[in-house]
Amino acid sequence: MAKTRVVTIDLNFQNKAQAIASYLIRFDSGAILVESGPGSTLPALEAGLANEGLSARDVTHVLLTHIHLDHAGAAGWLANHGAQIYVHPMGAPHLLDPEKLIASAARIYGDRMESLWGQFLPVAQNQLSVVKDAQEIAIGNLKFTAINTPGHAEHHYSYLFEDICFSGDVGGVRIPGFPYLRAPMPPPELHFGRWHESIARLRKEKFTRIAPTHFGIFDDVDWHLTQLEKTLRAVEAWMEETLPSEPTLEEMREKFGAWMEEQARLQGLSDEAIQSYTLANPLGMSADGMIRYWQKSKR
Repeated sequence: MAKTRVVTIDLNFQNKAQAIASYLIRFDSGAILVESGPGSTLPALEAGLANEGLSARDVTHVLLTHIHLDHAGAAGWLANHGAQIYVHPMGAPHLLDPEKLIASAARIYGDRMESLWGQFLPVAQNQLSVVKDAQEIAIGNLKFTAINTPGHAEHHYSYLFEDICFSGDVGGVRIPGFPYLRAPMPPPELHFGRWHESIARLRKEKFTRIAPTHFGIFDDVDWHLTQLEKTLRAVEAWMEETLPSEPTLEEMREKFGAWMEEQARLQGLSDEAIQSYTLANPLGMSADGMIRYWQKSKR
């Protein structure tokens, strides 16, 4: 059977290519997006839709892997244009009322909040579909299956569609052209044990392509998941060496940034590639996430 065409829309986050994707799939009665991207990238989203002869009003369904701003920030705007939004049960309250989510992000990003993320509008109750684990979502003649995959965040789904797994952030960050990936590890819900369990669960599913939101569709699934597991184990070993000395947050950010740059250089990444990875996966956020995880796990 012929594969359905999947279009990778580059949202050109902060004027950088291959940082955040939204995946477009057309069907008889409209168009589906996997991920909305942030509010700040709406011009790029609209341009990507226009390239396919579509406008925002043609988007009838949006599947969100989770509600972090880079994945879900434009969901409310798309809902206002008529789209039905699909989300994990734990993420749904924050889409109905994003005030706490926005306040939390504002504490981190301060006066950069607007330029980074743009508006995060609420989603109306009647346009929000709360999805259960392993639920099949039928849209026209197409079928998606939501797979609960915590680790990066407790409220994280991956979506199986034909031979593709849309892996959000639990599938790591990988930029085309480089045999290298990173694990995005922000607070407050980072959990290494659950992340490994999510990878094991994905390995049991039948798909031959994997599409992380950062960035693109890859056809070497076994290598990708194996490399992701190695990356997580390497980070855990580094934590065991580094965190017993109780570095401050600033020290932790500096140490982790230096270690990650060293790892990237060993893989032969250029300055430009390192910049792309850093934009798609801010290392300071991962340092914060690791400290939070360490403190919780050692209680």
